[in-house]
Amino acid sequence: MQDTKQKQYVTIKGTRDGLTLFIDDRCSFEDACRELQEKLSVNQAKKDEQEVPVTVKLGNRYLYDDQKENLERIITEKKQFAVQSFETNVILRDEALAMLEDTEIKVFNRIVRSGQVLEVKGDLLLIGDVNPGGKIVSTGNIYVMGSLHGIAHAGADGDHNAVIAASYMNPSQLRIADYISRSPDYESDGVYMECGLIDQEKDKIIIDRIQVLTHKRKSLSGFERRIING
Repeated sequence: MQDTKQKQYVTIKGTRDGLTLFIDDRCSFEDACRELQEKLSVNQAKKDEQEVPVTVKLGNRYLYDDQKENLERIITEKKQFAVQSFETNVILRDEALAMLEDTEIKVFNRIVRSGQVLEVKGDLLLIGDVNPGGKIVSTGNIYVMGSLHGIAHAGADGDHNAVIAASYMNPSQLRIADYISRSPDYESDGVYMECGLIDQEKDKIIIDRIQVLTHKRKSLSGFERRIING
């Protein structure tokens, strides 16, 4: 005998933080919207009831902006619920390529001379020196396998966890995100195998042994750890 029980495309679960909606990623968007509207219509808001935050989990489904707007309209129609976030396992190719660019290590074998600026997205590995008057800028971490005498700016898009490491550290200026180092923060005659990073407690850039990065920055990749540990 054929099972006539209708498959549920939308599952609603209550949590301490509100409601979570699980939408089956194998059904059509229209079927999901229809069932969601039916399920939410039976919930009548009580007088003076507080707005309930809703997280929508989409699984392996990508929503375009107009589809998100449609779902949000259904959820907030009775002014009882407010969409907190949409969570999906899927991103578009362009978004994936942009993320890859932001996390990729760019390798350069050159000298950055006075007046020159080397600027990259992602992490920067420079095999060579940064001369006085030269400048290197990265949205991620900066590693200089050589002497750093000029300016280095890591985390240029605001990443406070970015670091600057050099075989010989004697910069004219270090910058990490919106922090700028002052000359007393490092020895004027330079130091070997050191790194600069933001110390949140001291609220400034500090200089420390390069080996501390493996403990203070757990997110370093295997490649970056090999650079640090030799």
